[in-house]
Amino acid sequence: MKSILFCLSLFLVSYVHGQAPRLAPTREPKTIYQTENLVIRQISKNVFVHISYLQTMDFGKVACNGMLVRQGNEALVFDTPTSNKSAEELIRYINEILHGKIKAIVPTHFHEDCLGGLAAFHAHAIPSYGQVRTLELTKANNLISPQYGFRDSLRLDVGNTFATIKYLGEGHTKDNVVAYFPRERVLFGGCLIKELQATKGFLGDANLREWSKTVEQVKRQFPKVQQVIPGHGKPGGLELLDYTISLFKGGA
Repeated sequence: MKSILFCLSLFLVSYVHGQAPRLAPTREPKTIYQTENLVIRQISKNVFVHISYLQTMDFGKVACNGMLVRQGNEALVFDTPTSNKSAEELIRYINEILHGKIKAIVPTHFHEDCLGGLAAFHAHAIPSYGQVRTLELTKANNLISPQYGFRDSLRLDVGNTFATIKYLGEGHTKDNVVAYFPRERVLFGGCLIKELQATKGFLGDANLREWSKTVEQVKRQFPKVQQVIPGHGKPGGLELLDYTISLFKGGA
């Protein structure tokens, strides 16, 4: 009884001071679906990482992360799988297994690991959104473009809650954005954010002078983040933001 009263009093103190009790982050995502082309891991009640693969010249076969958020019978997807084949597999999983309707797809920048499967989403009449520079860069590089543009921020409703997408500056690319699901305090950093111990990776479209500054902006913008999903590699907590800041500090 004393322990119950203690927990209740702690909750009330947090509530009075305007702070919700912190949710315990899930550090080890649970694999709930896996094929040769697609892996889906659950990291919290309504947030999943979808993983597909891209064959590259410089880094070999690379596992690429995206985020799936659901609430009720609705879903949002951030970054497509790397091909239309794996994108069709993800769409089918959401429709048939999660029984969800995909309300939107948001590529977080213009590279293939973010929008390689965009045509599959368009074929299912799923609306796509991208930062205005993403639209410009895809068109300049003869790539498929998102249908609708936004400049600084975008809010997308899902069920009875929402996700926020923000452009906070250049880094991995000129157009990279991040997505935040406040209900479960999960941030999808895309390729702007590195997993722990990662190398700098592909820098062909990077702004090394601004990268750390942009991630510092992300950290300030979303102070309540508990879980962070990088574009490649293992999710973690705020330490991924700190690691990325230090990796590119001084434009090195």
